[in-house]
Amino acid sequence: MTSTHTIDAFHRGRFHVTQPKGGGHRSGVDAMLLASLVVADKPVRVADLGAGAGAAGLAVAARLEQARILLVEKSPLMADYARRTLALPENAFLAGRVEVLETDVTLTGKPRIAAGLLDEVCDHVIMNPPFNDAADRRTPDALKAEAHAMTEGLFEAWVRTAGAIMKPGGQLSLIARPQSIAEIIDACGKRFGGLEITPIHPRPGENATRILVTAVKGSRARLALRAPLFLHGADGHAFTPFADDLNNGRTAYPRLSPRRNR
Repeated sequence: MTSTHTIDAFHRGRFHVTQPKGGGHRSGVDAMLLASLVVADKPVRVADLGAGAGAAGLAVAARLEQARILLVEKSPLMADYARRTLALPENAFLAGRVEVLETDVTLTGKPRIAAGLLDEVCDHVIMNPPFNDAADRRTPDALKAEAHAMTEGLFEAWVRTAGAIMKPGGQLSLIARPQSIAEIIDACGKRFGGLEITPIHPRPGENATRILVTAVKGSRARLALRAPLFLHGADGHAFTPFADDLNNGRTAYPRLSPRRNR
């Protein structure tokens, strides 16, 4: 009988994630880099919007023992994978601090609150939104298409929810394609300030393929463009030491300027 899923190790086996095999969204380096943006030396509540099977949220929980994580996922199938992930014996050490909420991130007002996304309860919100433009080549896999296809106004809707569920002074963190930078800045608007943007390059001499963005709710600080992050050296496919540390949860990637509430 052919298996429909895989169980994949992250942080060099510290935790595992159950993911669909050959379909849907499969997490990797992007999720680990996103998780590295969460920095805390005290109890912290983190919401992972569009969590999929939960890789980014679990990476936060694995690295920060005082973090409590809410995995928010719209797809019933992917939410089920997240629940199966939490049930793995290898994840017993963190499962009690992680909850799965199956709902639509774009809900607003009373429907959002009724669904369990409450006002101003999170210290940190992370997100890895769908990244493919409508003009991109579409995948024949319906689950993967839903996970990857960007809809009009997506960043506005997701950032609006992040702002609603986050405490004043809380941090928003996301990973996206560089092409989305204008939409992200616009969506942050007056909700979030102090944007710090890091371009991620595969290796020196190659264009950026991702950006890491952090911002603080209610901040009026100016935008900062950070030094580029290179994943690999000029030759070969091995991670740079710093990228390897981020990918495996051995270090975090803190903001240049401190959060207002820390």
